[in-house]
Amino acid sequence: MAEQRIVLVDSDPNWRKSLKSMLTKLGYWVVGESGDGLNALKMVRSRQPDLVIIDAGVSGMDGFEVAKIIHEDKLAPVIVLASAHSQAMIEKAKEARVSALLTKPVDETGILPAIELALANYGEIVKLENKVKELKEILETRKLLERAKGILMETMGLTEAEAFRRMQKQSMDKRISMRQVAEAVILAHNLKG
Repeated sequence: MAEQRIVLVDSDPNWRKSLKSMLTKLGYWVVGESGDGLNALKMVRSRQPDLVIIDAGVSGMDGFEVAKIIHEDKLAPVIVLASAHSQAMIEKAKEARVSALLTKPVDETGILPAIELALANYGEIVKLENKVKELKEILETRKLLERAKGILMETMGLTEAEAFRRMQKQSMDKRISMRQVAEAVILAHNLKG
C-alpha cells in the first residue's frame, strides 16, 4: 500500500486525533483535518487527497452534502461515519454516492477494508470514465472523418479511398491530426455554403 493521502473531517477534535493515530499506524498519511463541512471542501480542493473520511453530522454543510459535491466534482472517494444509521441515512449515502457508511466508533478491522475497497473501486470508476471519454472522442473523430470524406467525394469527385488518402497526406504534411484535417474540410465547406 502506497501512502494514500486522507483528509479527516469531524467536529470532535479528540475523535479526529484518535482516528488520525489509527490511520497513521495503518500506513496512511493524513494531509488535512477539518471540523466543518465548508472548510473541509476547501481543503479537499486544495490538498487533493486520495480519500476523505467525514462525519455525517459536521457543522456548516453536513457530511452527505460535502460527499455529494466531492463526488460530482470527481475529487476523491468519501467514507461517511455516523453515530447510528437508519434507512433514511442509507438513502442519503446512496444519493451522495459515498463509498462506505460506517458506524462510530470504528476500529482498524472495520475501517481498513472500507478504505481499501473505497480506493480500489474509485480507481476503477475513474479508469472506466476515462475509457468512456476516450471512446466518445474516437467515435466523434470517426463521424467527422466520414463527414469530411463525404464532402471531398461530393465536391471533388473522389472515391472514398482517394478522399481518405488526401486527408491522410494533409495530416502528415501539416503534422496535424486527422481530426483537425476533417474539421478544416468541414469548416471550409460550410464557409462556401
